[in-house]
Amino acid sequence: MKFVCERSELNTALSGVGKAIVSTTNLSVLEGVHIVAYADEIELTGYDLEMAIISRIKANVIERGEAVVSSKLLTEIVRKINADEIEFEINDDLAVTVKGGNAVFNITGLPAQDYPELPEANAENHMNILGQDLKEMVGKTIYAVAQNDQKPVHTGIKFFLEFNELTLVSVDGYRLAVANKKLINTDERSFVVPARTLNEVCQLIGNSDGEIEISTARRYAVFTMEKYTVLTRLLEGEFIDYKRSIPDGCKTRVLVNVDQMEDCIERALLLITDRFKSPLRIKMESGHISIVCKTSLGNSYDELSLEQEGDDLEIGFNARYLLDALKNSGSDEVWFELNGPTAPMKVLPKEGDSFLFLVLPVRIRTE
Repeated sequence: MKFVCERSELNTALSGVGKAIVSTTNLSVLEGVHIVAYADEIELTGYDLEMAIISRIKANVIERGEAVVSSKLLTEIVRKINADEIEFEINDDLAVTVKGGNAVFNITGLPAQDYPELPEANAENHMNILGQDLKEMVGKTIYAVAQNDQKPVHTGIKFFLEFNELTLVSVDGYRLAVANKKLINTDERSFVVPARTLNEVCQLIGNSDGEIEISTARRYAVFTMEKYTVLTRLLEGEFIDYKRSIPDGCKTRVLVNVDQMEDCIERALLLITDRFKSPLRIKMESGHISIVCKTSLGNSYDELSLEQEGDDLEIGFNARYLLDALKNSGSDEVWFELNGPTAPMKVLPKEGDSFLFLVLPVRIRTE
């Protein structure tokens, strides 16, 4: 196999597919990037048996073929070479030559026949969404994904596709996040995508304003974008019935300035550490909200003016969970809707229904 291609394009492709390549594994070939040279382009693949990232770039292919090369080493070589073009060649003895400018590297490849075949997704269901819309929805939900595998299905984000609407849901046992988006669609289905995959997809989208096609089969999903294709295994299991978790109505409703509330919580966090933990004591009454924190390090008090409807209320929250909800709202103002000191609090946009967050309260001692 032999080809010549633009160094910048090869560098970008290697960086992208490298996100699916593990650095340490019992199967050494998975530490490599799989390269296939076709008539006028090369295809690069990274695969960890759960997720694959594929990129195709234009190339002057002199001799077709395939090879597997250490991803880490090849990426560093291409990054360090100071030339506009890269010449790549591998012979039958797996001797690899990489040339660029005056630099020449001779390294050893890996047997291409040992590289595992990617599963055939056989995707039959398709939908299209703007990449930036998907990034926004994932950003509003990924923070609430479970961080342990006690229930593996909750380490992903569930996609609910309904008529002309997409809903993403995540839950970790202490909070729940829902994001909604209207789109043109006539299909109905649901599936759970690992959070790690969605994080990588969002990084690959970057600032692109193009569309993404999402295709699904029973066990796999495929995200197809301008420069990359991402294939991922779907998570299986019984996902929470999120609609039943959302309280009806509210007894207390307050409109909060997000930046000001974030500042108050971050000041309180100065007294909260892994060793000295204490919930925030939040009191809503007479058009203002007070935020009190007491730990062994000391105590703090803050307050804000707000728009309030309904009953006065005192309630406790984990400071970091409440801060996460505010930071991921992407809003200047949000509604807090509450039904008492032991019921989950809803965090909603000032207008519309683009997201809904639930944060469980923490019991506070009566003083």
